[in-house]
Amino acid sequence: MSKSAFLPVTPAVDFSAVEAEVLDFWNKERIFEKSLAATAGGRPFVFYDGPPFATGLPHYGHLLAGTIKDIVPRFRTMRGNYVARRFGWDCHGLPVENEMEKEFKVSGKRD
Repeated sequence: MSKSAFLPVTPAVDFSAVEAEVLDFWNKERIFEKSLAATAGGRPFVFYDGPPFATGLPHYGHLLAGTIKDIVPRFRTMRGNYVARRFGWDCHGLPVENEMEKEFKVSGKRD
């Protein structure tokens, strides 16, 4: 019988505790800041990110956009690009304008 190279793993995993450990490690070791420093001399990659819920409460439709806004900058960083994360830059204003027109009971440029 051959000896396994792997240690036994418990099927009862506390994912919340694992995530807390990972976040604690990232915070203590300043991993995010190190990732930015490691690519500081790289070719810039700009990915405009907008406000998460400019027109109301979050819903399932935000999942895809949020996933893309997380994955693309990570991928470009791993490829050596410098990606400065600045939250909220892609809001073109129209959804917010529409909400303000409703709130202030105005309509169009003349109002």
